[in-house]
Amino acid sequence: MDKIPDNLWVKCPFCKASFYRKKLGKYYECPECSFGFRIGHEKRISLICDEFAPINADLKTSSRFDDEKYLSKLDKSRKITGLNEGVQTGIGKIGQQSFGIAVMDWRFIMGSLGTATGEKLTRLFEKCTDENLPVVVFSASGGARMQEGIHSLMQMAKVSQAVADHSKKGLLYISVLTDPTTGGVTASFAMEGDINISEPHTLIGFAGRRVIEKTIQQRPPKDFQRAETLLKNGFLDAIVKRSEMKSTLAKLLAWN
Repeated sequence: MDKIPDNLWVKCPFCKASFYRKKLGKYYECPECSFGFRIGHEKRISLICDEFAPINADLKTSSRFDDEKYLSKLDKSRKITGLNEGVQTGIGKIGQQSFGIAVMDWRFIMGSLGTATGEKLTRLFEKCTDENLPVVVFSASGGARMQEGIHSLMQMAKVSQAVADHSKKGLLYISVLTDPTTGGVTASFAMEGDINISEPHTLIGFAGRRVIEKTIQQRPPKDFQRAETLLKNGFLDAIVKRSEMKSTLAKLLAWN
């Protein structure tokens, strides 16, 4: 008797529906609620860009950070993702429209914002400012990378300044928040887009639920950190299904 393959069935982490894996389709969307399952930078770029040329791929975390456990995590993340750092940056094309694109990869220490991550994002914005290109950033992050201490936190200000300089030239920045986008990334460039959009049911917030509950001594609403709640309260401009993301970006970039 042939062995039945593992992982034939998938359970949606949001609506808890179980379904045959093939129903995820090429977009890795839940067929019941359209929640976008987590994907790496390669898949994301292939779904969005007709052409893509990476930049600053060789940038790595500074040798000043020599903690053995941290170095081991970096090495493991590099092997899993094929990236030297937790974000892939480059120049992409949809049709004839060129734009800067950055895709944070959740598999790289949970997409945390380290010094090299911030440097890659900053250089992307600076290049697009010089070349008069719009920028699209796909965020997926657990926040600042605590192994790098204050150096990590300073990336919030550095990237935000690059975003501001890009904006001063009247150039378009579209921020796409994917599940999850939290911590210092939410508190900086992820919410600084001229247009902020998200995939359905994305977890978006700064501090975690338990931290908030202990701080304010109250229990927030069940879905207060989900995209739909943020859209209702004016923090997002739109929620777009992953299967419709490329066509939506194409329209927005054409208006630039």
